[in-house]
This record gives sequence, C-alpha cells and structure tokens, in this order.
Amino acid sequence: MSAAPDHTPTMAARGLGERLAPWLPVLLVPALCLAGWLAIPSGSSWLTLTVSGLAMGMMIFIMASGLTLIFGLMDVINFGHGAFVSVGAFCGISVLLALGGWAGAPSLMLNLLAVLLAVCAAMLATGLMGWVFERVIVRPVYGAHLKQILVTMGGLIITEQLILAIWGPDAIFFSRPETLKGAITFAGAALEKYRLLAVAFGLILFLAMRGVLRTTRIGLIVRAGVENGEMVEALGYRLRRVFIGVFVAGSALAGLGGVMWGLYQEVITAHMGGETLVLVFIVVIIGGLGSVEGCFIGALMVGLMQNYVAFLEPKLALVSNIALMVAVLMWRPQGMVPVVKAK
Repeated sequence: MSAAPDHTPTMAARGLGERLAPWLPVLLVPALCLAGWLAIPSGSSWLTLTVSGLAMGMMIFIMASGLTLIFGLMDVINFGHGAFVSVGAFCGISVLLALGGWAGAPSLMLNLLAVLLAVCAAMLATGLMGWVFERVIVRPVYGAHLKQILVTMGGLIITEQLILAIWGPDAIFFSRPETLKGAITFAGAALEKYRLLAVAFGLILFLAMRGVLRTTRIGLIVRAGVENGEMVEALGYRLRRVFIGVFVAGSALAGLGGVMWGLYQEVITAHMGGETLVLVFIVVIIGGLGSVEGCFIGALMVGLMQNYVAFLEPKLALVSNIALMVAVLMWRPQGMVPVVKAK
C-alpha cells in the first residue's frame, strides 16, 4: 500500500516565503500607485496626484518618525506631539517672514538659505521644548498609559493657547520663497516645485535616519533599546539619557515637519498640530511601533491614498486612511514592519 502524498510545504518553499515576507510591505507602495493609475483616466492627473501624495507622505513621515521611536523605545503615548508641530511651524515661518528680502529674491541660493535658517530655528525651539516637556510632563508618568494620554493632551491644549497668546488668534497666510513657487510641466502634468523638493528632502532624511540607526553606535543602542531595554542597561549603557536624546530629536523632527507642512499649505494655525496628529498616529500604528522603515512606507501609503480617493470620490477621503489602517491591521496586527521585543 503506497503512502499518502505529503502536502506539507518543502523547506525550500518555506524558506522562500520567509525571505519574501519582509518585502511585501515595500511592494504595497508601487501596488497602490498602480491601482491609482488604473483608476484615474488621465495619465497627467495621475502623475500630478502621485507626486502630491508622495510629498504629503514625506512630510507626514518627518512628523511621525520621531514619535514612532518615542513609542517604541520609551513606551510613551505622547498626544502632545502635535504641539511641537505647531510651535515649529510658527517659529520657522516667523523667521522666514523676517527674512522676507531673502525669501522674495529671485535667487534659489538665498531662498534655500532662508528656508534653512527657518528650519534650524524651528528645530532648536522644539528640541528645547521637547527637553522641558519630557522632564516636566512625561517623566512623572512613565509606565502609566492613561495618565500619559491625559497629561500630554493637556500639554497640547496649553501649548495651543500659548500660541494664540503670542502670535494671535488669526491664521497666518504667506507665500513660499520666490523660486519655490509655481510648477514645472512634465508629460503634460503640472508638478509643483516645492512638492518635488519635499519628496527629495524626505527621501534624503529617511536614508540618513536609516543610516544612523543601522551603522552608528548611538543608532545601535537605540535599536537595541527598542528590542530589549533591560539588556542594554545591563551592559552598562544609561538608557535614560538615550530616552531624553530620542525625545528631543523626535520633537525637533516634529518642528521640522511643521515648517514643511506650513510651506505646503501656505497657512499656519495654532491647531494645525492637533489636526495632523490623526494622520501621524495612523502612520505610526500601521507602520509598526519603533520601526522607521514601517513609518516611511505607511506615510507614503497614507499620502497616496488621501490624494487618490479625494480625486476619485471626495466624500470618502475623510475615512480612506482609517479604512487603510483597518485593512493593514487585519493583515498584520503589529504593523507592517513590527519591531519584535524580547520577552
């Protein structure tokens, strides 16, 4: 009597599946672009929406990248992260408006220098604010998630009121630097210069962060702290200082994102940080807590989804990213690129 055929997967097949599994989230971005190309009848419209979506995703990534590390390393639910976005936007745009001569000059060098000084001012202000925020508000509630939500939300509300007191209650409208205005035409599509710059800058920042986390000593300590903080402390590293450094860096990145988001919208308000906080948390959750790569992929998907759905069916745009988060979490409950912590 012959033995029944064995239908269990071979070791080679399982090995191939395990090797391909980490790349599946990466393929979602081109798959979403392909879906948009098939759904949008005009190729020029698709290209315009894709570049806009990528630019939006890059700016969301900048705001969310610091928060995902704070979540993963410090186990802190910081609803006050939006406060750093707002403060960064107001500080940076105030500097940019003060340098109106440079920003209005028809010189790319002077325009970029004005933007660079605005970004440096925003990151310095929000980095210092993050240091105070961690010591005064976050440190007393380590390990207590409910208290973290309450006190950080309170910090966000207080910060918004301080912005209203300092800069006034009215929204501030402004124009981008002269050489960053307008668009270039490519394949019949109008591609805004600033959005192309945002895509390039976001990609460079992602590669720089990935390089720091994977090749430098401090990056290895941060990654090890995300996976097993107790072991890092047992090896003699003072993880508390790393906590503070990550919190300050994450706050500074939020300020940078605030400036870029303000230039993207050409208007800033005291509540802009709270309004973007929903998108930031969606990106952090679907990417995987503590994962910069997952945060990057999730941000691009959110930006593309928002633009495609708003063009095809505007009424569904408000729920499109929530639906995306639900779909991803049903597929991978820990996020697309989860960081596995030691037990």
